[in-house]
Amino acid sequence: MLTSLRTDPGALLPPSRPRVERPATSTDWRQTLPVASNGAVTLRELRTSDARALLELLTHDEVARFISPPPTTVEGFERFIAWARRERAAGRYICFAVVPAGMDTAVGIFQIRQLDPAFETAEWGFALGKTFWGTGVFASAARLAIDFAFETAGIHRLEARAAVANGRGNGALSKIGAVREATLRRSFLRDGRFYDQALWSIVRDDWRRAKAVWGAAVH
Repeated sequence: MLTSLRTDPGALLPPSRPRVERPATSTDWRQTLPVASNGAVTLRELRTSDARALLELLTHDEVARFISPPPTTVEGFERFIAWARRERAAGRYICFAVVPAGMDTAVGIFQIRQLDPAFETAEWGFALGKTFWGTGVFASAARLAIDFAFETAGIHRLEARAAVANGRGNGALSKIGAVREATLRRSFLRDGRFYDQALWSIVRDDWRRAKAVWGAAVH
C-alpha cells in the first residue's frame, strides 16, 4: 500500500520545487510531533529504534516498486529519521511512524511536506509493510494523518501523486475520499523508467463534510 513518497532525504524536495521557509506561527508540532491514536493504530514521531523494522518492511520489492529508492542499510534509515526530525523542527516536513495496536515499532510511514511558504498546500505520501496490506491499518492511519494535516497543521489542500500503474495505491486514495484531478505524464522516474502519475487531492472543507456524514452514520 503506497504512493510515490520519497525516503531519500536528498530527493524529498526536488530541484523544481525550491525549499521554502514557513512563517513563524504558534503551532507547536514543530517543537514536538503529537501522538494520534484511534485504538487500531498510533501515529507518532519516528524513533531511531524504528530503523531496522523500516529497512525490513519498506525495501520489500512490492513495497519499494513505486517509491524513490529507500535507504539500503539500518544506518541509512537512521540518517533519514534524524533528517526528518530536523525538517519537522524547521516547519517544512512531517513524518509519522505507523504503529498498529499491540506493537511498538513502525510498520510504515506517512509523510507530509509543504508546497507553499504558508504550508497551506502540501503533498502527502505513505508506505506500509506488505504484511499489513488489506488489514485496515492504512485506512485508520490515513484518517489520523489527514485530521492532523487539516486540524492541527492548518493545511487547506493535500495532494498525492501515485503512479498510474500502482493500482493498490490509487485504490487506497479513492477509498478514503481523495479526488483524482489529472494525469501527470512521465513525471516519476524509477529504475530508469518514467511513469505517468495520477494527481489526487483532498480539500479541508470536503473532508470536514465527509466526517460529519460518517459521524451521523455511526450515531
